[in-house]
Amino acid sequence: MPFTKVSATRALGIAAGTCLVVFLLWLVASFQFFYNPPQAKPHKTDAIVVLGGMSKERLPVAQDLQHELDIPVLVISTTGLSGNVEGDALCQADAGEGDPDLVCFRPSPLNTRGEAEALRGLIAEHGWKSVTVVTSKYHLMRAGTLIEQCTPAEVQMVGSQPELSAGIWLDRFVVETGGLLDVWVQPECTSR
Repeated sequence: MPFTKVSATRALGIAAGTCLVVFLLWLVASFQFFYNPPQAKPHKTDAIVVLGGMSKERLPVAQDLQHELDIPVLVISTTGLSGNVEGDALCQADAGEGDPDLVCFRPSPLNTRGEAEALRGLIAEHGWKSVTVVTSKYHLMRAGTLIEQCTPAEVQMVGSQPELSAGIWLDRFVVETGGLLDVWVQPECTSR
C-alpha cells in the first residue's frame, strides 16, 4: 500500500504522542529523584560535610544538624565563588586558629567529582566511619552516588530546601538528569 498523506499524519501523531509520554515519564521521575528524593532520618555521624555552592541555604542546615545531633566536626568545601560566600567566610575567619572541629578543603577540580575525591582523602585521613553530607535536595542523588563510590564509610545525605522558580527547577531536572547519567556511566573512585 503506498504511503499516503493520512498515514504520514497518523505516524506524526504517534511520534508526537510517544514523545509526550516519554517527556511526562521523565518529568515524574525527575520530580521524584530531584524535587522529592528519599532521605533518611539524620543520626549522629563522625563529621558533617557541606558541599560547595548555595552555602547560604546549605550551611545553616549543617550547623543546625551538627548542634542537634552533637556531630563533632564540620567540614566545608570552599570554592571562592559567589554562591559559597558564607562557607568560604567561615573558613577564612578560622584560618589562623586551627579549630579541630572545623575542616575546610578546596576540591580539585572544583565540582562534585572533585569534592568526592577530596572527601575520600579526608575520611581516610581522619578515620571517619560515617559522614553526613548536606547539599541542595536536587543534588542528593548525584552527589550521594559519587561520594558512595569513593568511600566505604557510611554516607548519610541530607537535603537543604532551595527556593527556586518552576523554570529553574526544570533546568535543575535537566542538569541533574545528565549528571546522574554521567555518574552511572563514568563512576568516580572506582577503586576504593
